Amino acid sequence: MFVFALAVVFKLCSIQFIQGDQYRELAEKRTVKDFDIEPNRGNVYSADGSLLATSIPKYDIRIDAIQAKKNVFEERIDGLADSLSAYRGKSASYYKNVIRKARKNKNRYFLLARNISYSDYIRVRNFPLLNLGAIKGGLIVEQTTRREHPMGGIASRSIGYERFDKDSNVTRAGIDGAFGEKYLRGIKGTRLKQKIGNGQWKPIADYDQIEPQDGYDVYTTIDVNIQDIAHHSLLGQLEKYEAEHGCVVVMDVRTGEIKAISNLGRNKEGKYYERLNYAVGESHEPGSTFKVIAMMAALEDKVIDTSTVIDTKNGVKYFYGRTISDSHRGGYGKISAARTLEVSSNIGLATIVDDNYSKQPEKFLKRLSKWKLDEPLGVSIVGEGQPDIPKPGASNWSKNALPSMAYGYNLTMTPLQTLAFYNAIANDGELIKPRFIKAVKSFDKDIEVFEKEVLVDEICSDRTLAQIRDILKNIVIRGTGSRMYSETFSMAGKTGTARTDYANFEEWNKDKKYISSFAGYFPAENPKYSCIVVIHKPSTKVGYYGADVSGPVFKRIAQKIYTDTPIIDEVQTLDFNNNLVNQDFESYYENARKYKELMPSVVGMPAMDAIALLENLQVNVKVKLNGNGIIKKQSVDKHQKLQPNQTIVLEAS
Repeated sequence: MFVFALAVVFKLCSIQFIQGDQYRELAEKRTVKDFDIEPNRGNVYSADGSLLATSIPKYDIRIDAIQAKKNVFEERIDGLADSLSAYRGKSASYYKNVIRKARKNKNRYFLLARNISYSDYIRVRNFPLLNLGAIKGGLIVEQTTRREHPMGGIASRSIGYERFDKDSNVTRAGIDGAFGEKYLRGIKGTRLKQKIGNGQWKPIADYDQIEPQDGYDVYTTIDVNIQDIAHHSLLGQLEKYEAEHGCVVVMDVRTGEIKAISNLGRNKEGKYYERLNYAVGESHEPGSTFKVIAMMAALEDKVIDTSTVIDTKNGVKYFYGRTISDSHRGGYGKISAARTLEVSSNIGLATIVDDNYSKQPEKFLKRLSKWKLDEPLGVSIVGEGQPDIPKPGASNWSKNALPSMAYGYNLTMTPLQTLAFYNAIANDGELIKPRFIKAVKSFDKDIEVFEKEVLVDEICSDRTLAQIRDILKNIVIRGTGSRMYSETFSMAGKTGTARTDYANFEEWNKDKKYISSFAGYFPAENPKYSCIVVIHKPSTKVGYYGADVSGPVFKRIAQKIYTDTPIIDEVQTLDFNNNLVNQDFESYYENARKYKELMPSVVGMPAMDAIALLENLQVNVKVKLNGNGIIKKQSVDKHQKLQPNQTIVLEAS
């Protein structure tokens, strides 16, 4: 027994002194560990500084019901119950009973308020008992963030999101998704928590071990005024024609900045919403809008001139055993090459391309490749569609490939890729990459600025450019887009009507489906904006031609931008200076910039501003606020060096 007792003592000493550190470390790992704290995600702004996407902080307030000493708990439970009653509406006796029950059951993670705003959080943390903090009062605060779009559903798909599922797989849509990882996310912080049973973890202190660093802000090229015009113009037409989905993009001709982008799809109830980013991601046969590209290739290669006579027959012509027809009954007969484009003759363009390139298709394809039409634009938004232009030897190549391509079939492009080329026509031949982002900033400091990116310096000669611009203008004056013509406002562009889902011709003939489009720019003489409108599967009972379905959207956008928006009106009150407001702002900004480790003077500041200033210092401090309104007194004098975890008491009234 004596030897056994000695062995027990020896083992206890061994565990205590020799292996003690190891066991203590193991125990601590099981009961205490660091948890990640998500930073505030950066905001997404429009070109004029309007908020497009922001992260709203939300707070859960809990209490460790057994943390406070008995005398402290009994002293303050009535005050806490009264405050919760005034805040939440239930009786004070109810809150007193549930909190006492939580203390009796040794509940160390009792929920008092869930998903509350910052102002409510400040209010609740100053309730009796909770105002003693985590150590003395048992206060537990957990912060989460929620992403919100102040503009609602308008452009929500292009603004986008970055979403993680339970397996940590990420979905990145739009601008928010494209720039999330690099700029918007920020850097995670850590908070030490202790396991309190039942799989629950309680923060050890009410401050973070490592503070999270908020993400940068992204400033987009979107103009909220133009965006609103584009969205509602598209929505009205989709509803009128009962279409499946559609998109519209408005682009600044000189800079390539996307000023508006709307993508609307229909749900089962027939309502339209931002479903998918069709403009960027959906490749489809462009139809007649591609005829402009085919004509330009022929003009630039000098195989024709605009005055070259083309025989379009009586509206029907056979190419390698396959019939190509025009929509105009009886055909157009012999007309000039320029006129074939104005009236959108399938036969005319097919004849031009087949007569001049059938023996050397590589010449035509090389021209398209030089214009980079066979590769994606490389825009910042994830999920850009891949263009498909067939080449000899490919499965979709045949003798009919070239004639079909001439009027926009047997190849695919996205609406944005088509728009980029039309924008080059408006931009004196300079092909530039569409751009969604202007800059990335941290407050007023530029982190990265995005400039215009040129893809092709000159797509064609000045002569070809002048010829094609004249034709595009005439299309609206006397061609297929004549219904859009306005004596007071000039536009230029090309209509497009393409069959879709026509693989089974018999089925298609029973239920015909089309893609209606219009691509162009305005004003015609000195272009400011380029625009494309694409509407999929409008009801054929209402209409399906591009001039009828998509053209009016283009016209409405063009006219509203220049007539309904106050782009030249001056609002005199904008120049009014309020000296008091300016002084308050400059004082706050100077304090926020200057004081990093020293205590600033916050007397005279609104309580919300004072707390925000102190919580963003380089030193982690605790802020206790008594009262509401303007700060009248601070517990630490200004210019004193602050220490980590130091408590600053602010008196407000």
